[in-house]
Amino acid sequence: MSTAERYPVVIVGGGPAGLATSAELRRRRIEHVVLERGDAAGHTWMNLYDSLTLHTGKHLSTLPGMSFNRHVPIFPSRRDFVAYLHRYVEVFELPIETGKLVTAVERNGSGWVVRTDAGDLGATAVVMATGIVSAPRMPSIAGRERFRGRVMHSVEYRRPSGFQGRRVLVVGVGNSGGEIGSELANFGANVTMAVRTGANVVPRELAGVPIQYIVFAMRRFPKSVRQEFARIVGRLTELRRGKPVLPKPPYGPLDAIPLIGFHLVDAIRSGRIAVRPSVAELTETGVRFTDGVEEPFDDIILATGFTPALSPLGGRVRTDAKGFALRTDRVTSADQPGLYFVGHSYDSTGGLYNIRRDSALAAERITRG
Repeated sequence: MSTAERYPVVIVGGGPAGLATSAELRRRRIEHVVLERGDAAGHTWMNLYDSLTLHTGKHLSTLPGMSFNRHVPIFPSRRDFVAYLHRYVEVFELPIETGKLVTAVERNGSGWVVRTDAGDLGATAVVMATGIVSAPRMPSIAGRERFRGRVMHSVEYRRPSGFQGRRVLVVGVGNSGGEIGSELANFGANVTMAVRTGANVVPRELAGVPIQYIVFAMRRFPKSVRQEFARIVGRLTELRRGKPVLPKPPYGPLDAIPLIGFHLVDAIRSGRIAVRPSVAELTETGVRFTDGVEEPFDDIILATGFTPALSPLGGRVRTDAKGFALRTDRVTSADQPGLYFVGHSYDSTGGLYNIRRDSALAAERITRG
């Protein structure tokens, strides 16, 4: 099988994970190319909702070799982060090809063929830096075909204009759902949150220090110590802000990414946002919830999360319960030689910090062959 071009390494995805890996490979003088589906690096970040702000502090949200400018606040905005990504490409002169949508990553002997809508490329090694945002989780909801209103995933939401006075149901209380719901309520929408299992809510910062920094500093402590710290923080939060307004989930804040900050909680407590249980089905004009109550809605926003974007691999790797590829370490495929994953590690230290860590590890693995 012949291909138009061949590279030692092809990186799929031109977001933070792809750029960080590219910089690490360039530092090691390994020829490679980064394929970005959009018309600029960081395409996905460029198209997220306008008001998005990082929950992670800027000191633990950088890519290898470059800090944020001093004027950027401790919690960078989406615009700040996109500008950082574009500057990163320029500073390190990264080899990015835009407008290249990868449709398949296939075996070709001991190497790979990366198929795009603009032609095929050959590679000895492939790095999947595709993350999760390009693969929104769309739940199957009974009656969706008869609902006459608008249904969208949170990844399609941009700004609150056009929602004023409308009855909006936000399904899911993760960080995106919490931010979108509270923003809409602040701009005059009638917002209801559909909550299935509840949420652990933690402050974004303690005494002016980002909670992520504290968690990071404690990462080597035994889990029992970290759990006790989380319990104390939760108790202090209740004493200061009152009893929780969201149900407690069956897992703790160390077991899954919590709801960070009190924007949603404050809106619920003040009565600007209503809380309902899970959606049982959609009707022509709204929703019937699992408690049997029916309410009318104009718009439904599914803040139901994302799954790892692995579709180009076509089932060539096994995955865990959350859909992430099985790896022998943090980055190396357990199933395919010459296949690596960056941007697929998520925990309380932050996705961007994990990208910085994993990009170096993947580049080192590739260097060793």
